[in-house]
Amino acid sequence: MTTRSAEHATFVIERTYDAPPARVFAAWSSREAKSRWFGAPDVAAYTLDFRVGGGESNRGGPHEGTVYTYESTYHEIVPDERIVYSYSMDAGETRISVSVATVEFAPAGGGTKLTLTEQGVFLDEGDTPAVREGGTKALLDALGAALG
Repeated sequence: MTTRSAEHATFVIERTYDAPPARVFAAWSSREAKSRWFGAPDVAAYTLDFRVGGGESNRGGPHEGTVYTYESTYHEIVPDERIVYSYSMDAGETRISVSVATVEFAPAGGGTKLTLTEQGVFLDEGDTPAVREGGTKALLDALGAALG
């Protein structure tokens, strides 16, 4: 018998990039730009439909390992200011989390302060808030590197 659990958590990550808000926002809004920093080289399938009601799908994993699937829906997009989306994560055929995330872009000197807030439910110990926050920090660091 499987023991079920649901751990709820919220985390906030801030980064400052040496690029204007329009450029940082653009790194989220096109498949070409986002594929430079979001995901891993072992992604088998990736789609991006960046519009309210559209979504994103990212599926992949190590050879002979667990396949992870990310499926999102965009709920609000305010160009150069805010993106709100929800997403689920699966490991193989098992749902491991469902989250709502908000990404805010604000001028900071000549650059951008990005604030990402995620509220999630992590299911049946398949994922944890600490692991997700660490992975999200790594993605935002990769975004910084892609922005140069």
